[in-house]
Amino acid sequence: MRTSLFSFNLPDELIAQQPPERRGTSRLMVLERRGDRPPEHHRMPELPDLVEPGTLMVFNDTRVRKARVYGTNNRTGGRGEFLFLRPVSGSAWDCIVDKARKKRLGQHWEFPEGVVGTVIDAPAADRRIVELAPVPDERWFERVGHIPLPPYMRRPDTPEDAERYQTVYARKIGSAAAPTAGLHFTNELIRELESRGIEMTWVTLEVGLGTFAPVRTERITDHPMHTERYDVPPEAALAVQRARSESRPILAVGTTAVRTLESAWDGSTLRTGEGTTDLFIYPGYEFRVVNRMFTNFHTPQSSLLMLVSAFCGRQRLLDAYRIAVEERYRFFSYGDAMLIR
Repeated sequence: MRTSLFSFNLPDELIAQQPPERRGTSRLMVLERRGDRPPEHHRMPELPDLVEPGTLMVFNDTRVRKARVYGTNNRTGGRGEFLFLRPVSGSAWDCIVDKARKKRLGQHWEFPEGVVGTVIDAPAADRRIVELAPVPDERWFERVGHIPLPPYMRRPDTPEDAERYQTVYARKIGSAAAPTAGLHFTNELIRELESRGIEMTWVTLEVGLGTFAPVRTERITDHPMHTERYDVPPEAALAVQRARSESRPILAVGTTAVRTLESAWDGSTLRTGEGTTDLFIYPGYEFRVVNRMFTNFHTPQSSLLMLVSAFCGRQRLLDAYRIAVEERYRFFSYGDAMLIR
């Protein structure tokens, strides 16, 4: 299957650059997974009326690290950007860097508060392994770092993003990007859903920037999928098992929750504990756990668009996206939402 099959025309002005004025007020497209009924148009506050009572909703409770940190080359005085993805040892971090050719092995970079980074490896063209001394803790990132907004938000981060680019239930820090479907939920909306007999549980998947990267290979099967870490608590596995045994719908909030559930399924139960996944879901995939999905509108030729296409059909999804463009929905991380049921 060719990557070009997952293209669509999107005017630049529909790419949301700012969050909505108030969280939980975005537009909501509702699409039936099967059949040919046209999508319905709603708003987020209507969601409790649109989710079947008894449904189990599964959320990703990861928290975004202020992972973008700026440093100074201690020899030339030049400024550089480092996006700290994940620790690879006690003191070394895997980073995405700008102007990678200027970040050579052995260089020393001075970061805020006296932290010095030494480039010790170059695992990819745009990545460097940087050893930090002294080793900072998470509070250092909170003090000196910046929220790593996706590149299609063509602006620097602001203090507002520190709140709005996190879900209200974010707990476990470790992601370089937000599980953006969850940005639509407020505490009030969650309470309203619970009051309607909708069950909720949480898993964790540490979102990497590869989540948003376009598929650059001609054939989608040649795409090297990024690897992400996840964790399934015992209570989440039990909730999924109960819902399946009682034939209740399982609604994954976001593609990261989808990938966690589908990766942890062993054929009969949901494995608990930590794991890693490079699961690439595209049309032809048979979903084993998830049968409802809540998601954002995704970028053309992305693995996320392919995942949602696998869930409801490529042409059906692209037809819905065409309508979304005609109706002036907002796209991507700070954009509007879609419920597929």
